[in-house]
Amino acid sequence: MAAMDLFGRRWALRILWELRAGPLGARTLLAHCEGLSSSVLYQRLRELTAGGIIAPSADGYELTRLGVALSHALRPLNEWAITWAQAQEQNDPAEV
Repeated sequence: MAAMDLFGRRWALRILWELRAGPLGARTLLAHCEGLSSSVLYQRLRELTAGGIIAPSADGYELTRLGVALSHALRPLNEWAITWAQAQEQNDPAEV
């Protein structure tokens, strides 16, 4: 249940999603996550680092081996979200 608590925190999954393609610095993460405050970003980075999901690197922060595995697990959720968003745009109750 601790993992769900961590990933359920605001911005945690978005930060992980942004790191899926490679390391990013804090400023870049802030730019990619419009509306994210620097204090919340640094809190989430500390929590995700403590959980072994990300690690500091020379280029900022990167996914660990566990983080990469989680990133792969998030891809089906992203595909579902795209389908859901398209159904919402079309206002198709059969698809929603």
